[in-house]
Amino acid sequence: MENISIKIDKTLKFISKDEVNAYASDVKKHLSALRNKTGNGSDFLGWMDLPSLINEAILSDIEKTAAAISEKVEIVVVVGIGGSYLGAKAVNDAILNNFEFLKTKHKAPLMIFAGHNICQDYMHELLELLENKKYAVVVISKSGTTTEPAIAFRILKNHLEAKVGKAAAKDLIVAVTDGSRGALKQLATEEGYKTYVIPDNIGGRYSVLTPVGLIPLAVAGFNIRQLVKGAQDMQALCNNEQTSFWDNPAAVYAATRNSLYKKGKKVEIMVNYNNKLHFLAEWWKQLYGESEGKEGMGIFPASVDFSSDLHSMGQYIQEGERMLMETVISVKNTEYRVDVPKVANDLDSLNFLAGKSIDEVNKMAELGTVIAHEDGDVPNIRIEMPRLNEYYLGQIMYFFEIACGISGYILGVNPFDQPGVEAYKKNMFALLEKPGFEEETKKIKQRL
Repeated sequence: MENISIKIDKTLKFISKDEVNAYASDVKKHLSALRNKTGNGSDFLGWMDLPSLINEAILSDIEKTAAAISEKVEIVVVVGIGGSYLGAKAVNDAILNNFEFLKTKHKAPLMIFAGHNICQDYMHELLELLENKKYAVVVISKSGTTTEPAIAFRILKNHLEAKVGKAAAKDLIVAVTDGSRGALKQLATEEGYKTYVIPDNIGGRYSVLTPVGLIPLAVAGFNIRQLVKGAQDMQALCNNEQTSFWDNPAAVYAATRNSLYKKGKKVEIMVNYNNKLHFLAEWWKQLYGESEGKEGMGIFPASVDFSSDLHSMGQYIQEGERMLMETVISVKNTEYRVDVPKVANDLDSLNFLAGKSIDEVNKMAELGTVIAHEDGDVPNIRIEMPRLNEYYLGQIMYFFEIACGISGYILGVNPFDQPGVEAYKKNMFALLEKPGFEEETKKIKQRL
């Protein structure tokens, strides 16, 4: 079976292969630190070996839980924020039919989300929808006290219990949380919820292959075995001492983007030409933004959906400030074929495309844009996925994770903490006058 592949030829106007290759010894050192857990953040490296540790017993247990829930409900509400929902959302949106929500019958429960915002109207409209739907809840939180998901789960728990009764609700709620402590763990024990553990040594943004991602995806009918198999195969390639630098796509990606960063390319745009990859980019943005944006350093992760955004962001990318680099995710094979028809009057002058597939037009739009942006001094890294399915999503997600660890170590930061995330929480709690924040409340009110 093919693997995802990486090409950097459209960066070589800006950097040389020798400059990329100069990172080879550092990459080898950083990979060794990741494998042996000797670098910064070594307490959070459980994801490195995770794919190979997911065995038949784990998969069967998750599938059994998912099947028991799936047969009872139309919707699974995933409650979580950041890494607790973005991985599942990325896989869901990448594979699900674009118009599945408009169909009257579904093969599996639809996955929707809560606790990823604090929007009152969103919650009202969600409750309005759920009033007439059979639904289950997968609540994901290490502590159980993170504000956004904790509020959402409190509301949904009350709603579900009022709708079906406390005894029935217990069997429709799955908690993915800490193994031994925390508010959600305590509640799950008291209420008798089926519970899965978020490993202590895996941070949220690296957790898609833990029950954080696997439980909701299994309930929603996705093939978690293929997702895991893709990650296992990419682990065998990238996390392998015998793989050479140039044969290791994660090593090449990390070295290339850091070479470009040194040349002043401070912003990396993740580009797709398939709208289903929008949330893969959102997942990638958290992974790299939280991992690298520290100590006044880091490449800023952004994203665009082409060709749609060529009609909005294309002008800036082509001629704006030259601090951009692009990483394009290209899908080689589509699932279906639709051809451009020939028409008699040809008023739109498109008969020259007659008989060509839409994907052929899309691929030429991709190639033409890459060349135009290269001419406009935007270097371009290209990652190709053979198909858009669970197997290759497992590959690309593990690829991005290990490349992120390497890249963070190249920058000299700890890629596995996120101290800056706490700043807004402290201010919010102070403004809400949370008990224990009296001094902070006094200080922040003086600034208003």
